[in-house]
Amino acid sequence: MGGTSVAAGADWQTQVDQLIASGEFKKAEKVMDKLSKKTKQADAVRIDSLKTIMQRIRNDFNITPEQGAKKIRERMPEATDAQIANWKATKALEVMTIDGQEWWFRKSVGNLWLLGQEFAEQNAQDRDETYRTRRKYYLQAMRTPADRNGVRDWRQVNITFSLDVKADAVPAGETLRVWMPLPYENLRQRNIQYRGGNHEATFSQGSKHHTVYMEAVAEAGKPTHFEYSFSYEVGERHIAQQDLLAMVEPYDVHSEVYQRYTGNEPRHVIITDQMRDLAHQIVGDEQNPVLQAAKVFEWISHFPWAGAREYSTLANIPQYVLDSGHGDCGQVALLYITLVRALGIPARWESGWMLHPDEVNYHDWAETYFEGVGWVPTDPSFGRSSVGTPMNSYYATGIDVYRMATNEDVGDVLSPPKKYIRSETVDFQPGEVEWRGGNLFYDAWDSHLEVDGITPLNRVIGATIH
Repeated sequence: MGGTSVAAGADWQTQVDQLIASGEFKKAEKVMDKLSKKTKQADAVRIDSLKTIMQRIRNDFNITPEQGAKKIRERMPEATDAQIANWKATKALEVMTIDGQEWWFRKSVGNLWLLGQEFAEQNAQDRDETYRTRRKYYLQAMRTPADRNGVRDWRQVNITFSLDVKADAVPAGETLRVWMPLPYENLRQRNIQYRGGNHEATFSQGSKHHTVYMEAVAEAGKPTHFEYSFSYEVGERHIAQQDLLAMVEPYDVHSEVYQRYTGNEPRHVIITDQMRDLAHQIVGDEQNPVLQAAKVFEWISHFPWAGAREYSTLANIPQYVLDSGHGDCGQVALLYITLVRALGIPARWESGWMLHPDEVNYHDWAETYFEGVGWVPTDPSFGRSSVGTPMNSYYATGIDVYRMATNEDVGDVLSPPKKYIRSETVDFQPGEVEWRGGNLFYDAWDSHLEVDGITPLNRVIGATIH
C-alpha cells in the first residue's frame, strides 16, 4: 500500500487534482468512485467539493466550437475560420478540452471583443470615457478637507441588502442557512449601524469575511426572502507618490506585519521562482519599495479586463492571469499582491462592492504596506482605465469614496462555519446559501444590493488640483 494507493489520504486528492487540471474528468470521477468506504465517509465533504468543481467547470465551458463560431458570426459575419483559430491560439477565445472534447468558455464570445487586437481602438475609447468619469470623483473629493489620517470626502451610505432563495430549491420544512455581506471598521470605514432585518441576525466573529447570518424554514411553492438594512460612513484616501517617498522608512523585517504579509498564502498567493523572477524583471535595478510597487502596478495595468471564470475552479489565480493574458479585478489584485510580496513588500487583499453612480457591482482591490506610513489602498483594476494619465498613479496609492469593503482576506472560514463548499471559495460579495443537503449555487437564489442614499458629511473647500 503506502504512497501508491489512491485511497491513502492526500495521495488520491493529488491524483484527482492533476486529472481535473488536465481535463480528464471521467478518470477523476473513477478514482473517487473506487475509494474505500472508510475514505468516502471520512472525506465526504472533500469528495463532494471536487465533484462540484468539475461540474462548475463544465458549466463554465458549455459552448461547442460550432455554437461559438455561430455566435461570433452573428456579430461579425466576415469572421473566417483562420481568424477564429488565431483568436484561440492567442487566447482571445478561452477554450478547454474536457474528456477529449473542445469546449468554449461561456463568456468567451463576449470577452473576444475585449481581448481581440481588432477591437483595441474601440476599447481605448471606452477607457477614455471611464477615465473622465473617475477623474470627476477625484476632483470632487479633493474639494474637501482631509482628517489626520488623510481621509476626506466622508459620506454616510445607507444600504438595503436582500437575498431570495427560489421556491422549492430545498424541500419544504428544511432550514436555509444564509450569509450576506456587511462592511467592517477600518481607516476608511466607520460608524457601522445595523438597522434591522426580517429574520434574527448573527454577526460574524473572527472571520475575514464580515457577514450577517440568518436562517429560515423553506415553505412549499414559495421563495424564501432575507432582507436587512444598515448604514456606515466611508471616506476617500490617497497618498501622493512624492509624499510617500518622503515618508517611507526601511522595513522592520522582523515585525508581525512584514512576516505575515510577505509570505505565501495558499492557494492563490504563492511566491514561486517564476513569480520572483518576474517581479525582479519588472522593477529592474529599482530598490525603493514605493517605486517598485508603482512599477508592478503599472505593468499589471496592461492586462485587459475580461469576464471571469468561477474562482473556485482555478488552482492558482495569479498564474491563471499570466497564462491567459487577462484578468478581472480580483485576479489582477491577487497577481499584484503576489508580485510585490515577492519583492519583500507587504500587501493584502480587500474587497466588497463598488458603489459608483450607475456602476454598483462587486469589486476587489488591495492594500500595500509602507514602513513609516502604514497600509495604503491600491486598485490595480481601476488603474487599467487610467493608463498614461495622472489617475493611474492615483489608484496605485489611493481609492475613491464609492466603496464598501466587506473582506480583509480571501478564502477564510465563514462565521458561523459553512459545512459545504462555498459557491465562491475565494471572495465574498453576493452571499452564500446552504442547507443540510449541501451548498446552493447561484442558480438557486438571487441577491441584490440597493443603495438607499450616499450623503456628504464634509464641508466643501476651494482646493485647486492639477
